[in-house]
Amino acid sequence: MGLKISDTKIPGLHVIENSPASDQRGSFARLFCMDELSGILGDRSIVQINQSKTNQVGAIRGLHFQYPPHAEMKFVRCLRGRVWDVALDLRAGSATFMQWHAQELSADNNMMMVIPEGCAHGFQVLEADSELLYLHTAPYRPSAEGAVRYNDPLPAISWPLPPVDLSARDAMHPFFDQNFRGL
Repeated sequence: MGLKISDTKIPGLHVIENSPASDQRGSFARLFCMDELSGILGDRSIVQINQSKTNQVGAIRGLHFQYPPHAEMKFVRCLRGRVWDVALDLRAGSATFMQWHAQELSADNNMMMVIPEGCAHGFQVLEADSELLYLHTAPYRPSAEGAVRYNDPLPAISWPLPPVDLSARDAMHPFFDQNFRGL
């Protein structure tokens, strides 16, 4: 029933797996455990929990982040459906600057992605009516919000499906220019 923590090529970006206990009644799963995740959280605390539901297959949300000093770590889990979850490293001086990692998250695979401060986050819906749960280490600050356009040629994210149903805001985020040096 414990949480299995796996590293990715992007420092600080982790994939967490858990194994639900199942019997004739259904199942039980641990979604978060401060003791098991203390090595990742450090002295941070979860201060905000959000949930999103996205209806249409192919819809993209993101890629969003918050500028320092309001940068946040996010724990993202799919409660219903399936999504292609993406994190993009925007940290100045990072060995993986402008590299991205994607992970399929689903209600069935019980995976969670931990996205560190300085990384943008977004996802594409692979199954209709997908719901995500987000745990944040900083409250949302509209004045600190930043974004990367989903089809920016610099990171060149490979989305698995043709994009549909973008919000007007997400469709209009500016492209990075060649002089972008990171957060």
